[in-house]
Amino acid sequence: MSQPLLEVVRLNAGYGEMPVLRDVSIAIRPAEIVAMVGGNGAGKTTLLRAISRLIDSRGSVRFDGHPLDGATADEVFSMGLVQVPEGRQLFDRMSVEENLLMGAYRRRDQAGIRDDLERVYGLFPRLAERRRQWAGSMSGGEQQMCAMGRALMARPRLVMVDEMSLGLAPVIVDLLCDTMTQIRSQGVTVLLVEQDVHAALSVADRGYVMETGEIVREGSARELESDPQVQRAYLGI
Repeated sequence: MSQPLLEVVRLNAGYGEMPVLRDVSIAIRPAEIVAMVGGNGAGKTTLLRAISRLIDSRGSVRFDGHPLDGATADEVFSMGLVQVPEGRQLFDRMSVEENLLMGAYRRRDQAGIRDDLERVYGLFPRLAERRRQWAGSMSGGEQQMCAMGRALMARPRLVMVDEMSLGLAPVIVDLLCDTMTQIRSQGVTVLLVEQDVHAALSVADRGYVMETGEIVREGSARELESDPQVQRAYLGI
């Protein structure tokens, strides 16, 4: 079995005096799609922020064997660990293409940037049709595509997608899930953080269930889908 690309061991984090994460440990191997599921307020976004070094934490986070303790968020980004934030956080009054190019702001390989831009347009044909349109004028699904495309423009090794399905119609969620498998086939590892447990597990290889800042279940996606407690709590079965 390959060594983890991302390894988190006994991570604790919070905001001020309020603890959120309690001894969280996860491992993600190259070319996996891993789902992190749980209800609102479970601590999923806090976990991503701690991994990305946007907030302080205690415990161990290693990316490709390198400890991230003391690293800045910009250094983590430069290593190829890129986050698609909840709520998309696009620049509304910039065009789709300008938003996408913001993902490549640290790069200087102009030919590679052009190639990657066409690759993103191949994944998301709607973005190609709207490349000159203001990002803020698009639908929620199109904005999510743009946020994901912007992350891919950084040439990530691992992309962490936070609440991809939030506010989107099921048909758009299905389309985005299909895109996750295409992204993985291009060599990008995916951590998919979701309240929509069914959508996340339908595309994932493995998954973790988080409740009140702790990992309470882990296993293959199929195992979690058939777990009676997961079914009752999250799948309405």
